[in-house]
Amino acid sequence: MNGLNNMQQAAVSCTEGPLLLLAGAGSGKTRVITHRIAYLIEEMGVNPYNILAITFTNKAAGEMRERVDRIVSFGAGSVWVSTFHSLCVRILRRYINQLEGYQGNFTIYDSADQKAVVKACLKKLNMDPKQYPEKMVMSEISKAKEQFITPSEYDRAASGNFRKMQTARVYNEYEAQLRASNALDFDDLLFKTVELFQFHPEILDNYQERFRYIMVDEYQDTNHIQFLLIKQLASKYRNLCVVGDDDQSIYKFRGANIYNILNFEQEYSEAKVIKLEQNYRSTKNILNAANGVISHNGGRKEKALWTELPEGDKVTFSLYETEYQEAEYAIRNIVKCCEEEGRSYNEFAILYRTNAQSRIFEEKLLMKNIPYKIIGGQNFYGRKEVKDLICYLKAVDNGQDNMAIRRIINVPKRGIGATSVDKIQTYADTYEMSLLDAMFEAENIPGLNRAAAKVEGFTNLIMDLRDMLKEGAFISEIFDAVLERTGYWDELVAEGTDEAEGRMENLTELKNKIVTYEEEAEHPQLSELLEEIALVADVDGIDESEDKVLLMTLHSAKGLEFPVVLLGGMEDNLFPSKMSLVSEDEDAVEEERRLCYVGITRAKERLFLSAAKQRMMHGSTNYNPISRFVKEIPEEVIEINGDGAFAMRRQNAALNDAKNTMAGLGASVTGKPYSYKTGSKPTFGKEFKVERLAIDYKVGDRVRHVKFGTGVVTELVSGGKDYEVTVDFENVGVKRMFASFAKLKKI
Repeated sequence: MNGLNNMQQAAVSCTEGPLLLLAGAGSGKTRVITHRIAYLIEEMGVNPYNILAITFTNKAAGEMRERVDRIVSFGAGSVWVSTFHSLCVRILRRYINQLEGYQGNFTIYDSADQKAVVKACLKKLNMDPKQYPEKMVMSEISKAKEQFITPSEYDRAASGNFRKMQTARVYNEYEAQLRASNALDFDDLLFKTVELFQFHPEILDNYQERFRYIMVDEYQDTNHIQFLLIKQLASKYRNLCVVGDDDQSIYKFRGANIYNILNFEQEYSEAKVIKLEQNYRSTKNILNAANGVISHNGGRKEKALWTELPEGDKVTFSLYETEYQEAEYAIRNIVKCCEEEGRSYNEFAILYRTNAQSRIFEEKLLMKNIPYKIIGGQNFYGRKEVKDLICYLKAVDNGQDNMAIRRIINVPKRGIGATSVDKIQTYADTYEMSLLDAMFEAENIPGLNRAAAKVEGFTNLIMDLRDMLKEGAFISEIFDAVLERTGYWDELVAEGTDEAEGRMENLTELKNKIVTYEEEAEHPQLSELLEEIALVADVDGIDESEDKVLLMTLHSAKGLEFPVVLLGGMEDNLFPSKMSLVSEDEDAVEEERRLCYVGITRAKERLFLSAAKQRMMHGSTNYNPISRFVKEIPEEVIEINGDGAFAMRRQNAALNDAKNTMAGLGASVTGKPYSYKTGSKPTFGKEFKVERLAIDYKVGDRVRHVKFGTGVVTELVSGGKDYEVTVDFENVGVKRMFASFAKLKKI
C-alpha cells in the first residue's frame, strides 16, 4: 500500500466480487492493477496461476508484467498477463482442433490477407467488386463477428434485403476459404474462443478454474465479443475487476461499446464502484481545460480530475490564416522550446484529427531539418518485401495457407503466371485440397504444360526449407536460405536504386527481429514467431530513446503521454468532424468530444492548440468556425493569441444573436448553441424552422449564386442584421458568405 492514495488503496484491497474501477487519465491505473495483483499474491495468498490480467497492447502487457515482477517476491511469472488476442491464440493453439476443420498450427491473417481472400471470394461468386467493394465487405464481416453472428445467422437476418443477402454469400465463402487454409483473421481469434467455450463447457470450466481473479484494463474499449468472452470466464467466481474511463471511449468505429462500462453495475448488480480522480500527469491548467470540455457530454459517469501538481502554463490557442501558417508556427514553437527550455525533440507530439493533416507538418519539419516519426503510417510488417518473406515462412510453417502460397508462387518471377495459378486453384477446389497440395500433383493438372516444371521447382524449395526446419536449423537460417535460393536479395542488389536499398534495409531489420526472438525465446518455434509478428501493434513500435518529434492522429495517441503537445486543426467540420455534426446519432459529437479530452490529457506540461481561418479540404478552400471544443475550455485557463480572440467574440456574438432570434420564435434553448443546423442536438428543445426567418430559403434548399452556380444550403447563422450562409456548391465546394452579399436565389 506504500505510495498509494486512499482511493488507490481501496481499489487494491477490494479483491472479492465485481469491481468497477473508474480511472481518469493519468490517475495511475497501471500502478493500481499491478499492486492489486501483488496484494492478491502476497496478502491474500492467491496462487499467481489463478490470476489473469488483460490489456489492449503488447506494450502495455509487457510493462505490466515487468512491474509485477519488481514488486512480487515469488511466482509473478505464473500470472497470465496478456492482450485479448494473445490470450485467445494460446487457448486456440491448444483446443481449436475441437472445432471442426481447424488444426493447432493455424495461420493468423492480417487485413491485407483478408482483402485478398475477399477478392478471391467475389471472383468465385461472380460478384462485381465495384458494387461490393472489398473494404465494405470486410467491414460487414468484421461487424458480424464482433456481434458473434455466424454466416447462417447473418443470412437469415438478411432475408428480404438483397444487398445483405449477397454479402451473406461472401461471408459464407470467406469462412470456407479461411477454414480450407487453416487460417483465422483477428476477429476469429475471439469468435472461435467464445464458440469453443460455448460448445465445450468442460474447456470453459478448465479456464474458469484457472482464472479465478480477472482484471481487464481499458474496459471502455471492449466490444461485444470481448464482453461475451470476459462474461464466460468470470461467470463462475465473479471476481472481475474492470478498469476504464468512459470519458476516453473513442473507438466506436472499431466496434467498442461504451455501454459495457456504463452498464457494468446492471450486468453485475453486486458490483462496487471506486473512482480514481487524482491525476499525476498533467498541470492544473491542462486538467481544468480537459474537465471543462468533457463536462459538456451528457452520457458519462460524473467525475472530475484534480492534481497536486503546479498550475503550470495556460493552454495556448492560436488562430492562423492558413494551414501552412499553422504548421510553420507549430514548428517554430518546437524550436523555441528546445532553445529556451533545453527540451529534446522526443518531448514533443503533434496530434491531429485526420492522417491527411500530417503532410504539411512533415514538410515544415523537413525544411527545418528536424527529425520526426509518424505513428500509424504503413506498418513495418505490411511492406511488400517484408510481407513476401513472411509469406515464405508461413508456407514453411502451414502449407494449407493458400493466400501465402498465392503471394509468393511467382515472387521473384519464376514463370508461373496468373493463368497457371488459376488452373491449379481449380484443380485444388475440384479435389478439395490446398493450393500447395495441388502443386505437388502439377503433372496431373490439365493445361499447365511447361509451367508444371516450374511449379515443381517451387514445391521442391518449400520441401527443402521444411526439411531444414525439421533437422534443427535456426529460423534465421531458413530466412537466409529463402533470400539466397529464390534470388530475392540478388535482384535487389542488381536493381541498385535507393528504393531497392531501402527494401534491403527492411529485410535486414526483419532478420534482426528473427535473431532477437531466437535469443530471447526459451524454445524458439516458427509458428510462435509468426504469431508474435501478427499480433504486433503500431504503438508497440515507439522507441522512446529516439530523439524525434512524434506525429500521430488523436486515436493513435491514446495511452501515451508527452511533456509538450501541439494539437492542430481545432475547427468545426474538422474537429469535431463534419460527419459527426450532421449525424443523426446523438453520441457522434460526444465521441468527438471524448477524443478531444484524450488529446488534451496527453499533455503533461504544455498544450498548444491551433486552427486556421481557411483550409484546403477535399480539393476546395473551406472557411470553418473555431472548434466548439476550444470555446468549452474555461476562460481562466486558456490564453488566446492574435486575432483568435476577436474571431471568437465575433462568432459568439453571432451565435448569441441567433439564440435570441430562435427564442423569439418560440424555440426552447436547452444548451450552448454552437451550431444551428436542423438535426443539431441538444441545441434546442424542439426542432426549429429556419424558413420563419426573413429569407426565402432554408437548410437543405437548392440555391443559385451568380458566380459559384448551384448548391445546397447546409447552415444558416443569424448575425444580427445579416445572416451567415454556408452552401455546398456543385462545382466549387463549400463556401461561407453573408446573405446580403451572396444574393442567393432559391431554385
